[in-house]
Amino acid sequence: MADVTNELIYEVLKGIQDRLSKIEDSQRDIREELIGVRLHMHAMQGEINSIFSRTSAIESRLTKIERRLDIIGEPAE
Repeated sequence: MADVTNELIYEVLKGIQDRLSKIEDSQRDIREELIGVRLHMHAMQGEINSIFSRTSAIESRLTKIERRLDIIGEPAE
């Protein structure tokens, strides 16, 4: 069995510490990327909500116009 010295243990722990530091850096980068994706998704959701709102307003106006022109009967709901 190999002799285990304090220096050997220190070198192994130092290597582990370096690897953990790299993992933490990678995790930080991933977290920042996820925040960016989340912000982009929120912006897209806002745009989609705006489109739905505008479409609904257009449909409402179209229904009123159709009723005034007497070209539709009862709503098709």
